[in-house]
Amino acid sequence: MLNGEHVGLRAIESQDLPQLMEWRNQPGLRRYFREYRELNLTQQQQWFESKVNGDPSTRMFAIVDTQGTLLGACGLCYIDWVNRTADFSIYLGVDGIYIDNVLAPDAARVMIRYAYEELGLHRLWSEIYAFDHAKQGFFTTLGFSLDGRHRQTHWAEGAWHDSLYYSLLSTDPRS
Repeated sequence: MLNGEHVGLRAIESQDLPQLMEWRNQPGLRRYFREYRELNLTQQQQWFESKVNGDPSTRMFAIVDTQGTLLGACGLCYIDWVNRTADFSIYLGVDGIYIDNVLAPDAARVMIRYAYEELGLHRLWSEIYAFDHAKQGFFTTLGFSLDGRHRQTHWAEGAWHDSLYYSLLSTDPRS
């Protein structure tokens, strides 16, 4: 267990999968994810087996409160062990929160510390969509820099949307 001030990060367990799938399938949350389709339990189980348990370039965690209640998930994906980079992902599913000002930043700081101090990574990055204003503010607050914009990469809700790329280097100041 990796502990923050308000939350902890623990291994995702098979019993977490139905709740994670339910959150991932909520349209209000799913709009922010790369996976645009509704997932069924078989797909969720395949993700768990292939990525969480079977892929050395992925480190996923359950975000839990101090009583151990599941709140969301975060992780490092597409870890490039040569160049020491990873895609950073995070969301809170409980109560449809997605990103807040207390729990998500606490979980993110724990994950960032783990990435740099435990795994020895140098650069974390994230791709979000231009309509994801919550994560834009979130990443800025954490000290991430906006590296660039790829125009009209994502079709959603009847329109094209840009992808925004944020990064944080191990040498960057952090909040």
